[in-house]
Amino acid sequence: MTAAEFEAAGLYDPRAPHSADRLAFLEWLVGQGATMAQIVAAHRGGALAELASDLKLRPGPRLNAREVARRNGLTVEQVLALSLAVGLPPRDADDPIYGEDDSITFESFAVASGLFGAPATRRFVRVIGSSLARIAEAAVSLFQVNVEGPLRASGGTDLDVAKENMRAIATLGQVRQMLQVLFTGHMERAIRLLRDARPRRSVDTATLAVGFVDLVGFTTLSHRMSPQELAQVIERFEERAYDVATAREGRVVKLIGDEVMFVTVDPAAACDIALTLFERFADDVAVTPRGGLAFGELLLRGGDYYGPVVNLAARVAQIAVPNELLATTEMAAAVASAPLRFEPAGKRMLKGFDEPVALASVSRPAS
Repeated sequence: MTAAEFEAAGLYDPRAPHSADRLAFLEWLVGQGATMAQIVAAHRGGALAELASDLKLRPGPRLNAREVARRNGLTVEQVLALSLAVGLPPRDADDPIYGEDDSITFESFAVASGLFGAPATRRFVRVIGSSLARIAEAAVSLFQVNVEGPLRASGGTDLDVAKENMRAIATLGQVRQMLQVLFTGHMERAIRLLRDARPRRSVDTATLAVGFVDLVGFTTLSHRMSPQELAQVIERFEERAYDVATAREGRVVKLIGDEVMFVTVDPAAACDIALTLFERFADDVAVTPRGGLAFGELLLRGGDYYGPVVNLAARVAQIAVPNELLATTEMAAAVASAPLRFEPAGKRMLKGFDEPVALASVSRPAS
């Protein structure tokens, strides 16, 4: 393609500043296999710098839902339902969004449905889809914050950004391999956790300690800080919560801004996780932690936990004052000989509970 063709398509102005850089970028895109139609569409969508990496990410022809259904012996409705569950729905049945390798998803769903049933398999697929969506967004943010941002700040051009995008996409093969290995490791750990926590060989509950820790002052802080400064606080909290819980055989169930929910088989370990988080934020002048702990039978669904015991722990955390860790008396009774101190904290009325709940404050013995 020539400069005149780019100019005629509204992609290039030889009189504009940095026109030479623009022309070099457009010629590079063509060299990467982009067509004029693709370049024009990306330009109109404000995604020209990402076009080459988009084409490299999922190369090859695309299929629509009707073609996928025909190839895999499914109805169009089944294809659309599964696509919705996994979090990648097309606009309609004629939207060509599927690649050749997407047939693996539909084949796997058919096999799993034969073993677990279609409704349960769809629920599992939703967990996979939501988890992978977070991983994908984290990967994109990783590039934007740590590569694209500094590059553009230093005067980098669209061509510079596009080339770095291509380098990042080239690492995805390693990421896929890493995910496969890590999934196997987490499967092993999950099997061990639920084997140890299942009461009476229950199929849908687990006897665990559950804890909530949040940061008092975070909402006020969010109005005073820049987005970048706020992100640093959130990242610091999430990193510490994950590392502390994991090192003590716990699992972070979810992180919601300034709050973490975690579970452990060992009630003493749950106390240690919460108190260690308190200690890690002892010198933080911006926020102060508080927390609540409970112990009992939790309902397990889709990698998350529900039920009265979870609600109890969450409500207990909400009434704690800064630097206070409160636990139910059942939690205190479940902790055997650990070096912890439980002091009566009275009975409290909690939202959603009809009767006052007896609580204890948790701390470490003075050395």
